[in-house]
Order: sequence, then structure tokens, then C-alpha cells
Amino acid sequence: MRLIDQNKVTSNMKPRIVRNKIYKYIFLAATTLCLIVLAVLFARVLKQGLPHLDWQFLTSTPSRKPEQAGVYSALIGTMWMMAVVIPVTFIIGVGAAIYLEEYAKKNKFTTFIETNISNLAGVPSVVYGLLGLTLFARAFALGQSVLAAGLTMSLLVLPVIIVAAQEAIRAVPKEIREASYGMGATKWTTIYKVVLPTAIPSILTGAILAISRAIGETAPLVVLGIPLFLIQTPTSIFDSFTALPMQIYNWTGRPQAEFQDIAAAGIIVLLALLILLNSIAVLIRNKFSKKF
Repeated sequence: MRLIDQNKVTSNMKPRIVRNKIYKYIFLAATTLCLIVLAVLFARVLKQGLPHLDWQFLTSTPSRKPEQAGVYSALIGTMWMMAVVIPVTFIIGVGAAIYLEEYAKKNKFTTFIETNISNLAGVPSVVYGLLGLTLFARAFALGQSVLAAGLTMSLLVLPVIIVAAQEAIRAVPKEIREASYGMGATKWTTIYKVVLPTAIPSILTGAILAISRAIGETAPLVVLGIPLFLIQTPTSIFDSFTALPMQIYNWTGRPQAEFQDIAAAGIIVLLALLILLNSIAVLIRNKFSKKF
């Protein structure tokens, strides 16, 4: 048996170790730069917005006077829109993933559909706005309603949830399915009682990312013609509304410095709402993770 020269092996390993360290520091520098930029932006938003963030700001409607302006109608409108987006995207997205993974035959047509779903995740949001304007606002005569905006946002984030749900279902071990079938369970019972509970933590991770994107998107709402200034709050999904991204967009376009400051306060409210929704989803995910 031929012995390997230890010195030769060591000399061959040195360039790899050096390259590994170089790549490590490059990636560390890129991550650090992103964190610094994020910290600077966050600090600036807090510095501008915190002095204007109070109960009066949260309970007041928009006004042409910055000292009297608030986010109440936009906050309520955003919550109404998310009340449409969350159930629609979760039910349709998970349902589509279950069909593609558990029922659809694996052929070229199925592969074509899955490829296009993955590509749709990278389509610019303004394109979905144009689709929502043509389909929901005009063809279905929903106008600038909560339902039209919610369905448009649902189309925007559906590919993310479908892909995440597919990967989560695909990751469930076959042995678990076979054990369920071996005990006499039907296909749907296996999916409902075994596969979905096991995959739900990963599905919720994708849902969190989708919700985070939907709640902060502005371009589709602009294309739909959602009002920038609206005092009334919606009482049903067929009413007109305004949303926090639109209200912030309106304030940032004003030349007065006071509106810039309350726009920063609106950003803080939007971030707080986003963190709240994400926290609820994380708690649900952790509960299922512990159970299964």
C-alpha cells in the first residue's frame, strides 16, 4: 500500500484554506455592509418618526395639516385588505401545492406548470397591478374596493406560497405516508392527518415571507387607483379604502418637512403591524413544530 506524502498533502491544502478565508471575509463584509445600511435607515426612521408617534396619530384620519394628520383610516384599510389576502392565499396556495404534489401525474405538462409558477414569483409587482386592474377592477366591476386590492395582492404572493408548500410537502418522508396507508387510511386522510401537520411549519415560513411582501407593496395599489387621501374607513370588502403604503407614499411626496416626519411615523406603524402578523404566524409554526 503506497503511503501518501504528508508534506505534499499539506502544501496542496494551503491554497484552498487561503481561498476559503478570502471568501469568508468577502461574505462577512457583504453581510456587514447590508446590516449597516439597514441600521442607518432604521435609525433615521426612528429619529424622524418617534416624536410624532402617539395615540392621537394612531386615532386621527388624514389631514392637509401635518399636525392633525393620522393613520387611522389607512391602518384599518390595511387590516381589511390583509383579512382578504391571508385566507385566499393560504387556502388556494396550499390547495394547489397539494394537488401538484399528491394528485397530479408527473409529466411534461405538470413540469411546465411548476416551472411557470416558479417564474411568476419573480414578475414585477406592477404587472400584477395591471392584471388586477383589468380582471378585478374592470371585468368584475369591483373598482377600488378592498376585495379588488386583496385579490390582486393574493395573485402577487401566491407563487411564493405554492412553491414553499410544495417543498414542505415534498420533504415529508415517504415512510410516514406508507405507515398511514398500512394502517388503512385513505389518501385524503393521510394528507389531512399526517402530511399537512408535518409540513405546516415550513408552509407557514413561506406564508410569513408572502405576507411580509403583500403588506408593504405599493405599486399594485397605485395601478388599481387606490385613493391617497381617504377619511372614511371601510365597513365591508366592497368599500373603497386606503392603505398604509399609499398613505406613506402620499406623505413622502409632499414638499413640507413635517409630512416627511409623519411619513416616518407611518413607516414605524407599518413595521409594527408587520411584526405583529409575523409573530402570530411564528407562534403557530412553533406550536406545530413542537407537536409533530
